[in-house]
Amino acid sequence: MAERFGGRYSPQANRPPAQAPAPADLRPKGGWRASILFLSAFLFLFPAFGDGPREMLMGLAAGGLLILSAWLTREGMRAEAAYDARRIARRPALPRKLLGAALTGAALAVGGLIADHGIVYPLLFALVGAGLHLGAFGPDPMADKGMEGIDAFQTGRVARAVEEGEAHLAAMRDAILRAGDRGLERRVDQFAATARGLFRTIESDPGDLTAARKYLSVYLMGARDATVKFADHYARSRDAAARADYESLLADLETTFAEKSKTFLTNSRTDLDVEIAVLRDRLKLDH
Repeated sequence: MAERFGGRYSPQANRPPAQAPAPADLRPKGGWRASILFLSAFLFLFPAFGDGPREMLMGLAAGGLLILSAWLTREGMRAEAAYDARRIARRPALPRKLLGAALTGAALAVGGLIADHGIVYPLLFALVGAGLHLGAFGPDPMADKGMEGIDAFQTGRVARAVEEGEAHLAAMRDAILRAGDRGLERRVDQFAATARGLFRTIESDPGDLTAARKYLSVYLMGARDATVKFADHYARSRDAAARADYESLLADLETTFAEKSKTFLTNSRTDLDVEIAVLRDRLKLDH
């Protein structure tokens, strides 16, 4: 499928540049390590079926604990990636990576009990396993970020609004995969980067949330619904006209979000200039 040219001299060259604060899907770095942890569970699962009932039960328990540990660890890495991408963020409510470390230690302890050499070695296995897990994946973020000196109520509203917007963007990304078109996937990622530029602007100045709420909820919800319907239609028909209309919609949304981000930044600078001018006038009066 041919892709539209988007170079310097294309008709769309004057579109406001999208900000790129974070990867569109917020993938954590080093996700392959969690995959290795998943695979390590089979070191207990496969041998379990060749032993007696006791060893089989313990092997299945150890393998299941490792699978649960790997899943929690991967979710913790995703939560940390989202935390790092935001200027204002609350610490994860559930320390998933720490729980993953504890489950890894428990899995190795159960595995050590299979050999039936007492309790000392299983405990050592648990301590070493948990320590290695923490060394490989690190702990979860343990403190809120960017909330010092800021109204907690306002930052909470912003955090919830941004989470809602991120959920809509994630749904768009999942839906467009059904279209089976890499060009459209990149186009959705580009729009998501622009939308996240608005998110970061609002996080910097929570007072802009009221004016921007419809962009984070109504517009993104509409974009999500349009993406779902388009993806299902395009996967069946490969309708070129529908694709052009959808790309035009994304272009309009991208332009609107970029312009709104620029407006908020300009307003913030204007407010700062006013505050500086007021302070200077007061200083002159004091003299």
